[in-house]
Amino acid sequence: MAVSISLWALMLAGSAVAGWIDALIGGGGLVLIPLIMSAMPQLAPAVALASNKLAAVCGTASAAVSLTRNVGVSRQQLIKYVPIALICSGIGAAAASAINSDYMRPIVIVLLLASGTFVALKPSFGKEIEGARKASKKGRVLALVLVGVVGAYDGLFGPGTGMFLIMGFTALLSQSFLKSAALAKVVNTCTNIGGLIVFALAGHIWWTLGLTLAVANVIGAQIGARTVVKGGTRLIRFALLTMVIVMSCYLGYQQWLM
Repeated sequence: MAVSISLWALMLAGSAVAGWIDALIGGGGLVLIPLIMSAMPQLAPAVALASNKLAAVCGTASAAVSLTRNVGVSRQQLIKYVPIALICSGIGAAAASAINSDYMRPIVIVLLLASGTFVALKPSFGKEIEGARKASKKGRVLALVLVGVVGAYDGLFGPGTGMFLIMGFTALLSQSFLKSAALAKVVNTCTNIGGLIVFALAGHIWWTLGLTLAVANVIGAQIGARTVVKGGTRLIRFALLTMVIVMSCYLGYQQWLM
């Protein structure tokens, strides 16, 4: 499939922006997927989704490495969360064709708005507080459940995965948005890999497109990771509330206006 230099430049720029957004709070697919499909309207939707997933895996993984180096994620958490995220996202991706997205969107919109309202009304949520209580055993168990549920959701539908993980980890593990963001990037990388494996087995990935976009996505993700570390909890809070509004409007438009 012939693609002009100008379209390649546009998609590479969009992939870099998507990588920055993904590293910051998640939701880069809202930029890159429509861009790929508008730049190449003859491309099958599954190929566009799969190629975006390949780019997102690379970008999110690079952001996860940067954030864990700066913020820290315990090895114990990695051992527990990584297998669950991989398996559940793969199951979700395999079941995606059986679920009508029209039923999923209203549920996700409600969850997004509820999360955003909670954060807006509770300024202390997600802040680093000295002497804060440690996560309870129940909280740690529920965090495992969260990883499984969100992993399956990411494979099945996807929008808001990063935000749901950050919100859930912050609430259940009694930690700051910044620490939750680092852990969320690791888990989100695994959920992306689980879905990517299913796309690869189905033969949907356009490897040239996905790997080319991945280069720009990694660059954007690295800039985004540095932005997160520098901006800290306050920036993540602002980005979360902004993305709730943007994603709710986007999904609402898809549901009721398209």
